[in-house]
Amino acid sequence: MTTPLTFAMALGAGAAVANIYYNQPMLELIGKDLPLAATLISPVTQLGYALGLFLLVPMGDIVERKRLIVGQFVILAIALLGVAYAGNTTMIVIFSALVGVSSTVAQQIIPFAVHLTTPAKRGATVGTLLSGVLGGILLSRTVAGYIGTTLGWREMYMIAVAVALIGAVGMWGILPSLPSSVSMRYRTLISSIGTLWKEFPELRRAAVTQALIFAGFSAFWTALPFRLAQPDLGLGAEVAGLFGIVGAVGVIAAPIAGRVADVRGPAIVVRLGAIIALSSWALFAASPTIAGLVIGVIALDFGMQSALVSNQSLVYALNPNARARLNTVLMGSMFLGGAIGSAVSIAVWTNAGWLGVAAVGGAVSAIAVALQLGRK
Repeated sequence: MTTPLTFAMALGAGAAVANIYYNQPMLELIGKDLPLAATLISPVTQLGYALGLFLLVPMGDIVERKRLIVGQFVILAIALLGVAYAGNTTMIVIFSALVGVSSTVAQQIIPFAVHLTTPAKRGATVGTLLSGVLGGILLSRTVAGYIGTTLGWREMYMIAVAVALIGAVGMWGILPSLPSSVSMRYRTLISSIGTLWKEFPELRRAAVTQALIFAGFSAFWTALPFRLAQPDLGLGAEVAGLFGIVGAVGVIAAPIAGRVADVRGPAIVVRLGAIIALSSWALFAASPTIAGLVIGVIALDFGMQSALVSNQSLVYALNPNARARLNTVLMGSMFLGGAIGSAVSIAVWTNAGWLGVAAVGGAVSAIAVALQLGRK
């Protein structure tokens, strides 16, 4: 696992996961063309991602990963093309779900990187790759906000098609070909996920904790464009996108958290990440100003990323021959939480405004903290 290979895999993972967040700063723009779609595509895309995590990511334990990664990038390009040319709500919802499903190629790349590295450097490697993932998540909003405002939301998706095809070619060129070490039928593979859930209490704790933190994370980013558009702020999609640059400060948390997890163990870092996420929601409620939003989003992203790096390091160590399936449980739970957080955020925003969203985000983060403080 060389440094250039690590960097390239981090870049590929970030470019892949970015696709499920392009829509968030452009929801108002999309709503002008397809009004109903603006309320559906964000949670649908994340639900698609959760579905892909449970149906596709486990295949990394039984299928040669290089072919799997390249194939998913090609499918992703087709799905993005469908969104760009969608002429009605039904079509954009269907292709948005497929974008979510195929964007899980990012979660094929991370276990592959762990497989190629030594146990002593597992946390650092996961941290570097998750820096790429978080960078893709956050900077995608900046790029989409700017391009959506200046060129149009459909043009943003056409650019994403080209990036996905570059990802397919790049991964084909740099990834090593390694045969799978596990022989298992697909049905048995999927059913074994439930067995892993029952077998490892640490997996259950990590999955639920990360789902709760990410539910709050997604609730914030879904409600942010609507908060910025309110009369007291009067800001548009391009500013919502710029918050991605602010939040990208949290990218530095990943390698730091990974190294600390390698030395001190991941549990303490997960606990700290949950507490930092909770503190961000207290700030959002107390100071719903631009300054409060900026400081809060740095803390939220830093906390979420720290917890994720350490939870992944923890679950990958449980069973080396089931890393793809363990990743499925952790990340599937996380993005299911994210989809629920997005959907709840829209409903709460409509009925209770920003303070209602802050109350929901604070509540789920507080439960995550309680789970970690209850760790034996």
